[in-house]
Amino acid sequence: MAFSTLGVLSVTQELAGAILEDIDGADPELVAEETLCLVATATARAAEVALREHPSIAELAAPALIEIPFIYRDYLLGGEMLRRNDSTLAEMGDEVYARLQRKREFYAVHMPANQFPGERALTDKMSLWMGRISPPKLPELPTERLEKLGLVELLLMHLKLVLAFGRRSKV
Repeated sequence: MAFSTLGVLSVTQELAGAILEDIDGADPELVAEETLCLVATATARAAEVALREHPSIAELAAPALIEIPFIYRDYLLGGEMLRRNDSTLAEMGDEVYARLQRKREFYAVHMPANQFPGERALTDKMSLWMGRISPPKLPELPTERLEKLGLVELLLMHLKLVLAFGRRSKV
């Protein structure tokens, strides 16, 4: 699980960084939230498949991986509360959690449980993601930008690592 969590955070940073570098006017908060929800959901699906022979562990791991966007937001918000010595910032969380919930549900619908999101499925789902994070009136289509940046390959490599690591683990 720790292996997958590190991968979720690392791949999210790489994907979001590539987008923010390539697309002028992209909203960093939107890109971060959408990307984290996409990667966490895809990783949970890879973990479910990897741990099929250990269903009791998969039942714990997959939901925990899908919760990463919320846990990460809590971590960031908690740090800000400590830095400012202001507990009222916690109230800001409700709006953010509602947004994250909608995003998580969107990706969960598009990536069915217990199915590994392979290259074709990732290309389709990441095209949706690219459309959701792109500002209007960009000169190229989301699929063209996705292909140009090679982002499907990056996420697919992460998912294959999670799959291999989970299958190899002696639980």
